[in-house]
Amino acid sequence: MVRKEIYVYLLAYNLLCGLMWSAGTTYTTPPLRLSLQGTRHHLNNFIPELLAATSTKRLQIYRILLKVIARKAVPERPARSEARVRKRRPKAYPLMTKPRHELQKQLQTT
Repeated sequence: MVRKEIYVYLLAYNLLCGLMWSAGTTYTTPPLRLSLQGTRHHLNNFIPELLAATSTKRLQIYRILLKVIARKAVPERPARSEARVRKRRPKAYPLMTKPRHELQKQLQTT
């Protein structure tokens, strides 16, 4: 079942990438500059309309969806790099060397 779930996520990812590619090539926007999450958001908004439409109207709605996706290009961010560091420091507490119930009794007596 886990394998099937992973396949479904990959299928959805490929669907979104295909939509981004179609939108980018149709409306001369670089497909790599389009937002994956923006595409997902727009597709979720258009699904009820696509399901309720007839086959001729569905093509028009699909073209509008591509236009909306292509309009939301991510701005270029030259020389953007982030250092790979750990933000949180390890805690200063000692390791648990006794069973939890013994430690609870010890805390209650002190």
